[in-house]
Amino acid sequence: MSGTLRNPTIRSGRSFDLGKMNLRQLWIAYLTYPTILLYFALIAVSFGLAVHFFAGWFQTAIAALAVILIYPVVWYLLHRYVLHGHLLYKWRFTAALWKRIHFDHHQDPHLLDVLFGGPATTLPTIGAVTIPVGWLIGGPGSAATAFCAGVIITCIYEFFHCIQHLNYKPRAAWIQRMKARHVLHHFHDEDGNYGITSYVVDRALGTYYVDARSRERSPTVFNLGYDLEQAQRYPWVMRLTGHAPKDRPDGARPGSDPVAQGNRHAA
Repeated sequence: MSGTLRNPTIRSGRSFDLGKMNLRQLWIAYLTYPTILLYFALIAVSFGLAVHFFAGWFQTAIAALAVILIYPVVWYLLHRYVLHGHLLYKWRFTAALWKRIHFDHHQDPHLLDVLFGGPATTLPTIGAVTIPVGWLIGGPGSAATAFCAGVIITCIYEFFHCIQHLNYKPRAAWIQRMKARHVLHHFHDEDGNYGITSYVVDRALGTYYVDARSRERSPTVFNLGYDLEQAQRYPWVMRLTGHAPKDRPDGARPGSDPVAQGNRHAA
């Protein structure tokens, strides 16, 4: 049972708790998750279109390389200024969107269902970023290549994001470092380490930090600034959640070390 998904101890409600799963269980959950299967299908379709409208080896390579370079920059900007911004929860019509795309993940960092982005938001974003770039490089063939590359990178991001919350210590030192930085983002100070697989943009823009001693713990690391005062003023996210915003993980005692909590679940 330890290597399957039938073990009830790895579930939290209807979702899987990555903090209680092993690597084999993650692989099974990841490769059978509907969103990931949709991404795989879109990779196949866009690859077929790239072949059908083949723009040439040079244009194809440049389109893929451009997406590889652009993707971490776009992710950083979206993560820092949109997902961690306060504008979306202040509007009734965007509160549910903000709740789903990021607030729920910071409230319960190890839940699989809220870790994966929803296709209704991820795919239009990927398309908006990659297709125009590819089209400018080589028309429809390069546009399909760019979109295909964007979805492939998203799949890689999602898998490593799962690893960062998994009850598993990676063997590779570079993955251990990646995981440790992300744990700090979720359990110490959310205003830093915005990257997932790369922290190059964080380093360039001064938001990278390596340990909890580098800065004081943020009081909003779990609620992203949507505290009880904000919830009373802008109640739509709280109404959807059904309870007040949490300021610590479930089961954590007041005064306990949140980074240690994160490391126990995800290291």
